[in-house]
Amino acid sequence: MTTATARVLHEQGVERTTIADIARAADVPTGNVYYYFKTKDELIEAALSEHTGNLETLTAQLDRLPDPRERLKALIGGWVDQKDMAARHGCPMGTLAVELDKRYEDGLDLAAGQVIRRLVDWVAEQYRRLGAADPEGLALTLIGAYQGMSLLSNALRDPEIMTREGARLIRELDALDVV
Repeated sequence: MTTATARVLHEQGVERTTIADIARAADVPTGNVYYYFKTKDELIEAALSEHTGNLETLTAQLDRLPDPRERLKALIGGWVDQKDMAARHGCPMGTLAVELDKRYEDGLDLAAGQVIRRLVDWVAEQYRRLGAADPEGLALTLIGAYQGMSLLSNALRDPEIMTREGARLIRELDALDVV
């Protein structure tokens, strides 16, 4: 049910999503959703947990690659593979973080930021392993580029922005001078 929750919140947004929407997406009776999630905040917490789990699974898979540069390139490739979703709904975590920032001051906005922070830290570690100067800055730049290309792809409904910008990011990684 948490997968359906994360997907529906991403596609419809927090404000427009109802318990009934989650029940339909999860193909369960509405009462079942109420049993597990008493409030919309609990739905959001479940979605954040789902995003955290997905990120942990992704980074564990990428960590199997022997080279940090190849890990980063595979991460970018994964973003590009999701270009149609990005063009329709934006980045799942980025859009949720922005929406929660506008809606909440109860910690859910900060929890969303922590999921993104995990990704930034993982990317910084890859740059660090490459021996790059300013790994934290490079990580913020890469994640910022992803958020920007997701936003523009969504706003302009053009998935090819993801393709073009992903290719540019890979070229920049290939050209990165490291020690």
